[in-house]
Amino acid sequence: MLTVIGKGGRYLLTSIPLVVLLPFGVLLVSNCSANEAVEGVSEETTTLSDAPVVWNYVALGDSLAVGTGASHGGYVNRYAGYLEADTGVQVSVTNLGQNGLTSPELLFTLRSDSSWRQAIEAAEIVTINIGINDLGHAAQAYDNRACGGTDNQDCLRAATQTVKENWSAIIAELLSLRSTSDTIIRAAGLGYTPHLYTEEVFEPYLDEVNRHIATTAGDNDIPLAEVHLDKGYIGPDGVHPNDEGYEIIAGQLRGLGYSPLK
Repeated sequence: MLTVIGKGGRYLLTSIPLVVLLPFGVLLVSNCSANEAVEGVSEETTTLSDAPVVWNYVALGDSLAVGTGASHGGYVNRYAGYLEADTGVQVSVTNLGQNGLTSPELLFTLRSDSSWRQAIEAAEIVTINIGINDLGHAAQAYDNRACGGTDNQDCLRAATQTVKENWSAIIAELLSLRSTSDTIIRAAGLGYTPHLYTEEVFEPYLDEVNRHIATTAGDNDIPLAEVHLDKGYIGPDGVHPNDEGYEIIAGQLRGLGYSPLK
């Protein structure tokens, strides 16, 4: 308590505790900080909303994913171009396709290579094609009369079973890293190599693999591009598509839409 001497005598003035004043001061400081924080968040939100959207696209597969035989990019780059044109986003492509890759090699790398797994985990788009080299090796053995069995077709049967088993395992591994609920996952079948039909013996094996790919893709909600190219869309090597062939594959993928992102 304070005593104040005035002209009229003594006056008693009760001191105001600091604890009463402090909340008011804190409130002023807090209000100032809150306003600054709101302004900061608003500016940051505005900046982020103005930034271009970028989708990461990871391509898995063999020489078809690489684009072998094309003069200026295979189906992967063409599909990425369609994605940008149709959605307005920027697409960053990581093409993990490898010439000559087989289904066992893809499955092993997918399971063991941390850089591949990290790339897929960060992807908004994934495409996959695999299996034609497995059948191609068996086809060469058949042509050389070294396939085995009384009908010289044991290696074809084995290759077909290998592709089917590995395809299922590859899809399971892929879906452990990304989900069809938040990722554009697309597959391409094996119907783009008409040279395998030059002898009727290959047709049932190729059809069996394609049926399995279609069933597995459907069971896992993965849209499938089943592309069958005639010889006019195959390059001089008789194996890989030419530019027009790759354009057809990219167009088929485009026609599947961009669900679930668009």
